[in-house]
Amino acid sequence: MERGTRRGGGLLAAAWRSLWERSPRDGGSSSGPAGLARLSLCSGDSKGAAGCGARRIQGSRPFSLSAAARAILGMGRWGDDGGKQQLTLQDVAERIRKKECRRVVVMAGAGISTPSGIPDFRSPGSGLYSNLEQYNIPYPEAIFELMYFFVNPKPFFTLAKELYPGNYRPNYAHYFLRLLHDKGLLLRLYTQNIDGLERVAGIPPDRLVEAHGTFATATCTVCRRKFPGEDFRGDVMADKVPHCPVCTGVVKPDIVFFGEELPQRFFLHMTDFPMADLLFVIGTSLEVEPFASLAGAVRSSVPRVLINRDLVGPFAWQQRYNDVAQLGDVISGVEKLVELLDWNEEMQTLIQKEKEKLDAKDK
Repeated sequence: MERGTRRGGGLLAAAWRSLWERSPRDGGSSSGPAGLARLSLCSGDSKGAAGCGARRIQGSRPFSLSAAARAILGMGRWGDDGGKQQLTLQDVAERIRKKECRRVVVMAGAGISTPSGIPDFRSPGSGLYSNLEQYNIPYPEAIFELMYFFVNPKPFFTLAKELYPGNYRPNYAHYFLRLLHDKGLLLRLYTQNIDGLERVAGIPPDRLVEAHGTFATATCTVCRRKFPGEDFRGDVMADKVPHCPVCTGVVKPDIVFFGEELPQRFFLHMTDFPMADLLFVIGTSLEVEPFASLAGAVRSSVPRVLINRDLVGPFAWQQRYNDVAQLGDVISGVEKLVELLDWNEEMQTLIQKEKEKLDAKDK
C-alpha cells in the first residue's frame, strides 16, 4: 500500500495489517533477534501464545498490537490525568537529586549501542552484511533461526565474531547507566542488546537482564552442557565453528534465537517494575514483544522518561501526564539529563577511569 495515499477504509486496512508483528524476514532491531514472536497480551510469557492457553497456528505470523493500530482502533488514548501539569526532564532531574526516585529501572535498545560503532547487520553495503553475502543466506535474519543455524552455523559465527565482547567499547549512554548503579539508584537494566557493552561498562550481572541473551555463556546444542563464552572466543576469532569438548556438538552462545525461550532472569520484571519509582526507556523502538509491553508495567504514578529518536509505544498512543519524551540523538538526550543532574564532572571522571582500564587491558 502506498504511503500517505489512502484514507478511510484504507487506513483501517493499514491498522489491521499493523496488528501483525513483522516476521524475521521483514526486518527488526539491529542489535538482536528482532522478530522474537510473542503475543502482547501474554507479555509475561516467554513462549508466546501457548503460555496463555492459545496455540499459534503453524506457519502463521505472530501478532502484536502496534501503536498505530491501538490508536486507530480506539484501544489507546492520550492521557487524561485531571489537568495535572505535564512533567518535564527538569522535574525528573529534580526528583532524582532530591532522592525521591531511588529504584530506577531502565529499558535499553540498539540506540544506545550504535554510537559505539556497532554496524547494522541487515544494511546492504555495510561491511558485516557484505561478509555474510558469501554464505548466500535467504535473508539476513535467518542468522537467528535455529533450523538455519543447524544446517549452516557459519553465518551466525561471522556475526558473532563482529559482536564478540572486546571488539567495541561502551559510550556515554552506557556510562550514564553505570553511574546510576554507582549511586545506588539502578534497580535493574533490561537490555535488548547482545553486544555485552553494559557489562564492559561495569554494570554487574545481577543488575542486568539481557532479554535477548548474551555471549558471556554458551550451551552445547546436543548435550546441553554450559560453558563460559570466553572458552570459545579463540575458535570464533579464528573463523571456526566451536564444538563441545565432551560430545563434539556445536556450541551456541546463549543468544536468544527466534522461537527460543527468553532467559529466566527476564521474569524479574514481575517484581522489578511494580517496585520501580522511575523508568527510563532509551534507544528502542518498543516493537518486540514481550519486551515492549514492559513499558506499561510500572505503576501509573511512576514517571517514564523516553530518550529516543522518535515517539514509540505508550509514549505515542497512551501518554501520561508524568511521561517525558526527550527526542533526537540518544547521546545528546543523555547529556542533557546529566547536565540537569549536575553530574558532568562525575561522568567525565568515570569515563576517563574506565577508558584507562580498557586501554591497559588492550595492551
